[in-house]
Amino acid sequence: MPTLDELWHKYLRRFALEHWYRFAKQRLHWTQPQLSSTQAAERWSDLMPLLTWQLWLARVACIDSPLPWQSTQDKLSPGRVAQAFPLILAAIGTPAEPPKTRGKSPGRIPGHQPSPRPTYPTVKKRASKKLKAEESLNKADSTAA
Repeated sequence: MPTLDELWHKYLRRFALEHWYRFAKQRLHWTQPQLSSTQAAERWSDLMPLLTWQLWLARVACIDSPLPWQSTQDKLSPGRVAQAFPLILAAIGTPAEPPKTRGKSPGRIPGHQPSPRPTYPTVKKRASKKLKAEESLNKADSTAA
């Protein structure tokens, strides 16, 4: 059993974790994609700490660009770095060539139906309740016998 002092420090650390979860869900869109497999969801979740570290390391190279209602900051938060991150990406550039215009896309071949996404059975947390009609029939059978 940890000491009371250790428990107190862990309890205080809880608030920092809750703020990170809120940041990851709202700003990094952790829960937004609708992934069809658990492996894809785990890979997406594995990216969240990496994205946070990337923002934390980029704060040195970041120039604060506050919105009109925001005050300037000396030590940038991850949210403020995420706000200015497009400027860093524009300065870095990309190794990819710009896309070439090819005209209007032909789209799908007429009559082609894409295969539906796989469906999985619903996981129920508790047993379903019996219908009232079944209960009344069971009562009627037991009284008639």
